[in-house]
Amino acid sequence: MNIGYAASHSGLPAKTIRYYEDIGLVKPLRDTNGYRAFQESELHKLSFLARSRALGFTIEDCRTLLALYEDQERASGDVKMVARQHLEKIEAKITDLKSMRETLSHLIEACAGDHRPDCPILKGLSKVAPETA
Repeated sequence: MNIGYAASHSGLPAKTIRYYEDIGLVKPLRDTNGYRAFQESELHKLSFLARSRALGFTIEDCRTLLALYEDQERASGDVKMVARQHLEKIEAKITDLKSMRETLSHLIEACAGDHRPDCPILKGLSKVAPETA
């Protein structure tokens, strides 16, 4: 299978597949003409990576998950730990996004949005953040 086929069946752009090859996540064989020749196992890895990245796992997390996937002696607890750590990061981002939404909503509500130059949004954005010591 060539890279075009691998791209269409994994849902990844060819550029991403080349990048994954460059960083060692996949290692397709090469035909005599030098073109990549993807085996079914490489196509499966690419689909695995596409799903993992779609869930927001980092490249390093993907590397870890792929190694665990290929390790028949793995402990499922190791996989669960990677997934749990990622979920904690997602939950922290959600908390941050909710805080951002609350702050921005408050600033928008405080702004009259009329012809006057006074703007609570700009005042709020220009506040100096308190020192965290």
